[in-house]
Amino acid sequence: MLFKFWRLHQSDEDVDTVAKRYGVAIIMLLGLVGCGYQFTVEGPGPVIGGGRVAEGPPVRLALHTLKNKTFEPNLEFKYTRYLRQALQSVGSATIVEDDISADFILDGAIVSVALPSVAFSQTQTQESRVTVKVGVTVRHRKTGKVRWTHTSRNSAEFFVGASSSTGEASGGLQFNRVLQDRALEQAGQGAAADLADQFLSARDQGKFGVEPKKVSPVISLDADTTLSPSQNSKSFSSPTIMAE
Repeated sequence: MLFKFWRLHQSDEDVDTVAKRYGVAIIMLLGLVGCGYQFTVEGPGPVIGGGRVAEGPPVRLALHTLKNKTFEPNLEFKYTRYLRQALQSVGSATIVEDDISADFILDGAIVSVALPSVAFSQTQTQESRVTVKVGVTVRHRKTGKVRWTHTSRNSAEFFVGASSSTGEASGGLQFNRVLQDRALEQAGQGAAADLADQFLSARDQGKFGVEPKKVSPVISLDADTTLSPSQNSKSFSSPTIMAE
């Protein structure tokens, strides 16, 4: 009984303590509001996956595999997949499998891959950076008219491991290549995200709207103004000869 009474008394004290703490917090907030402080929340709020989300119907887009103009093998397949995922993530385009089902066609290429050194010591490079350049063009399927073009550049850094012996050098080169490939993937994902965001902005600006059809002017003549062949032709009267 004493133990139960002590637990009940202790619970009452805990409740009183919590209530006092919340009461003090509420009083402090009311005091801040009275002094002129206001708490507001602005903006659209967080979005799962980051970036903006498209509003309205997406563009029916046929995405062709990017051309690879670099010496990095199989990079075009990875970057095309990254671009597809980025476009679908923001909801700006519906990717269709064939050109006939699409309203617009996206073509592009991996223009360049650069590997400049960022930091180096007296013996070797310690840090390197991968910079990729990707350009895309969107054209209307029926007319072939280019509606939008954009080039994105993105970079990713990676560290180069040190090696002292021949065996370590061989393993270090393989490991450095793995790090370089990973940096290439990160740079490609960043470029794809930028292209998708710019594509969404172009769509919001009406770049992919339906062009109005050209209507040839129609000339209509009223019944009163219609000229008949007899009215349109000049009539000539034969001269009259007067006899003296």
